[in-house]
Amino acid sequence: MSPEVLYIISFLIGGDKAETFGSLVGYTSDQNKFSRYKVVIIPSPFFKDNVYGTPASIPALPLREIEGIPLLFGSPKMEWYGDTWVVHADIIASAYFLLTRYEEIRRRDVRDIHGRFPGKESLPYKAGFIHRPIVDEYGKLLRRWLRQTRIPIPEPEANISKIWLTHDVDAPFYCRTFRSFMREAVKGEGLVKAWEYYNASLTSDPFYTFPWLIEQDNSVKNAIGKEHCESLFFFKAGGTTKYDKPKYNLHSKDMKALLHLCKTGHSLIGLHSSYEAGRTPSLIRQEKDILRKVTGQPILYNRHHYLCSHEPEDMDWLEKAGITDDFTMGYADVSGFRLGTCRPVLWINPINKRISSLTLHPLNIMDCSLSEPQYMGMGYEEALVYCLQIAEQVRLVNGELVLLWHNSTVSLSGKSPVSANWHRELYAQIVREIKTLTIND
Repeated sequence: MSPEVLYIISFLIGGDKAETFGSLVGYTSDQNKFSRYKVVIIPSPFFKDNVYGTPASIPALPLREIEGIPLLFGSPKMEWYGDTWVVHADIIASAYFLLTRYEEIRRRDVRDIHGRFPGKESLPYKAGFIHRPIVDEYGKLLRRWLRQTRIPIPEPEANISKIWLTHDVDAPFYCRTFRSFMREAVKGEGLVKAWEYYNASLTSDPFYTFPWLIEQDNSVKNAIGKEHCESLFFFKAGGTTKYDKPKYNLHSKDMKALLHLCKTGHSLIGLHSSYEAGRTPSLIRQEKDILRKVTGQPILYNRHHYLCSHEPEDMDWLEKAGITDDFTMGYADVSGFRLGTCRPVLWINPINKRISSLTLHPLNIMDCSLSEPQYMGMGYEEALVYCLQIAEQVRLVNGELVLLWHNSTVSLSGKSPVSANWHRELYAQIVREIKTLTIND
């Protein structure tokens, strides 16, 4: 079996011993080989040279199902062949299609104004399962199939394995620089109010909600254990486009105070690679080095500004820059499970099928995705129900819950860049709810 198929089998079962699982699960249509395995999955044509990378490799809607789970390739037929359980549902190709963002290389002409593949154009959204981690559901099926052949594969308990409370620092302050002072004086509330903002203490700035965010995050860590929850702030260190504004000075007195707050609050720091770096990913290393020098610590985590990781193969540049973990993999226009999973997964390049050393942490929920009219357009109650449904889906498959809330969206001043004024209340309520969940030891 190829390395990528072995990895997918291992990922589905939930272990790290690919060779062992490869001896239990076969991926072949050769009946002479069936007896070698406990479970055999019949390959669909997806990986064939004359299909892979062509229009024929894209699943047609509506999808078939296997035991209530959408199936991208193959059929739900299952049967015994001697002592071997033979499955015609190609959950290997189906999982690979989702985990690698394969459809994005086939549909490169489908991008929004920021160069992103829209979630509402994706197969998971159009097929109606964006809110379900169906790759993890495939894993449940495979483990059950193995158990019915008397292989004692354990089923993970229904618990959230880890919570990542993440925050993108797009605009750390509302009015703390001369440029922002002039903006507010000319286009905002006038000279007097701008002067008040400019000369007030840092903690009075409308966007300086970091102490509150860290307090919320630490309440979760204290309740469930630090090993099960991390607070993570992503800082910009470059970018010259209009979408990279405001460009803040990492060496300023205010920024030094903010970085110190993160350190004393035991929050991790990652790179918020710029909008410009999304278009020119070779800039990522330079931005990472700038942030590393300012913080004096290794920078291993990344999330792209505007979630602007354009092409699947652009992940190569993160790996080359020494980034070990990326948190970009969510859609801007719809929250859910972009990769079909809520577990960290090694990035596989869909061009050459290479398994990289870069770990992707799927982003489940972003604040502005929920509320903005051009995205999901939800109100508070609807957004809360949806977020808790996502959290429950994560719990059922023992996955990671990754949230993204911006410091500016939880401002109390009405200066928030989003249309809703309830994101602070929503975040606090979600924090209260997830603290009640049991986390595996």
